[in-house]
Amino acid sequence: MALTWGDDYPIHQTPEPVAYAGTDRNFYDRYFFNGYAPQGDGGDLFFAAAFGVYPHLNIADAAFCVMKDGQQVNLHASRWLKMERMDLSVGPIRIDVVEPLQRLKLTVTAPEQGIAAEIVFTGRAFPIEEPRFVRRNGPRTLLDYTRLTQNGRYAGWIEIDGVRTPVDGFVGTRDRSWGVRPVGARDAQELAPPTLPQFFWLWAPCNFEDGSLFFHTNDDELGRLWNRRAMWLADGGREDHFGGFTDSSCAIQWKPGTRHAAAATLDLGADGSMTIAPKTEFFMLGLGYGHPVWGHGQNHGALKVEREEFTLADLDRAMPHHLHVQALSDVTYVDGAGRERRGRGVFEQLIIGPHAPSGFASILDMAP
Repeated sequence: MALTWGDDYPIHQTPEPVAYAGTDRNFYDRYFFNGYAPQGDGGDLFFAAAFGVYPHLNIADAAFCVMKDGQQVNLHASRWLKMERMDLSVGPIRIDVVEPLQRLKLTVTAPEQGIAAEIVFTGRAFPIEEPRFVRRNGPRTLLDYTRLTQNGRYAGWIEIDGVRTPVDGFVGTRDRSWGVRPVGARDAQELAPPTLPQFFWLWAPCNFEDGSLFFHTNDDELGRLWNRRAMWLADGGREDHFGGFTDSSCAIQWKPGTRHAAAATLDLGADGSMTIAPKTEFFMLGLGYGHPVWGHGQNHGALKVEREEFTLADLDRAMPHHLHVQALSDVTYVDGAGRERRGRGVFEQLIIGPHAPSGFASILDMAP
């Protein structure tokens, strides 16, 4: 493992840790957070934040989102980077690295948009380093990045339109990723020959009383994995003490007319299983993922800030920019010794194009 304190700052230049350097137009460096009550009876409040730096586009952008009672409020902000990668603020949204790889602070001060927050994240264990993600479309590199992921606990508060809500005791996940992804304006020259898009992504970081379970997979159109890992990490532990489960697979029951999960089961072979019961879906376009206006790395001028909100029940889940969700879920993990743990987590899903095991045959056909 090569993770060091420097990996908690947006100063990477390659998909490797800080010690290495290089260049690419689509290079990015990104923070992500989500948070929620540790038990379902703690309410359905869910928050998320993101902060992205795009050195070659000279852009930084950020977002803060709150979901509650069937509504999602999104605060978007973008500015010119001016080549200063250590300034972790975009308009009203700021990140402070208090203790690298352990404690970070998120501050939002947007009185004109009616949104404020002061939230501190403290890691439950040392971050895990997910396997490097490399994916090519023919000769063209689509993805090449590294991500660290860490579950943690929160303290602080969120205020929306004058109503302040404490988030003390909330749990959740934060990550840091850096490398190459499509960002900014779309490439004007299409791939030759043309190929249909295909991306199958599941991510399930889950919080239990005494530790965390992490699972993710990227599959091709036939269901063959090209990046997958599952592991249990006790509070205070490190991944080099336990390299992960030997076997893992995920079976999904899809909601009719969508590409979103109604239920899922994670099979860990001799190490047990985990059931995932999605409850409420958070739409990732609130953080810029696939957003038709606030997509990552877009140029909105020297500084632009905007509030957006929508009713979850009104969204058409078949629209391409609504496919990417994180479902706040109740989870039950039964380990290889038969011990049962109940907790909560997110079940992130982004399914585009064919996936034979799911019965998807084209770009956007939906589950029957």
